Amino acid sequence: MSKIIVFTNLSLDGVMQAPGRPDEDRRGGFEHGGWAAPYAAMAQAGESMPTIGALLLGRRTYEDFYTVWPKQKESPFSALLDNMQKYVTSTTLSEPLPWVNSTLLKGAASETVSRLKQELDTDLVIMGSGELIQSLMQAHLIDMYVLLIHPLVLGSGHRLFPEGGAATMLQFISSRTTSTGVVITTYQPVREKGEIAHQ
Repeated sequence: MSKIIVFTNLSLDGVMQAPGRPDEDRRGGFEHGGWAAPYAAMAQAGESMPTIGALLLGRRTYEDFYTVWPKQKESPFSALLDNMQKYVTSTTLSEPLPWVNSTLLKGAASETVSRLKQELDTDLVIMGSGELIQSLMQAHLIDMYVLLIHPLVLGSGHRLFPEGGAATMLQFISSRTTSTGVVITTYQPVREKGEIAHQ
């Protein structure tokens, strides 16, 4: 059985929206796109970076990644993403998906991802995909959070843990700080009192 790992950039006030580019996601009038870029935290993640067996993405993040990364041929990340298996949860997309090595998971994310988790023996890493994360949190399907917490407050934007979202108790696993002041912290959900997921 695979583990599902959330690997995401966050501001101090929990915002995860549009960390990479100014035009990445302007929903809600968000004007701070690209806020994580100056900190280059992912490049410094090192041993905190989860082993990615495959990517698990929501529709919007998948489409955003596809518009950017296959064109960045000078970046090694482009080839890495092309070659990596990508699973996409969506109720509106149809096959065939445009990006090589992409598989559509049709139907409710909690059900399709639960089945996939049982079938695979490699880790599934979620980047972005806030709505997907919330759905999987409600179904208790997240096994680990690797949070890259940046030293800035944005004051607005979509948050990883929004008001009214799923209540989750987390167990601290490890933490380190990059040279740019980003705290990379790893947590595991506590399934029941005294129990840590997959321990």
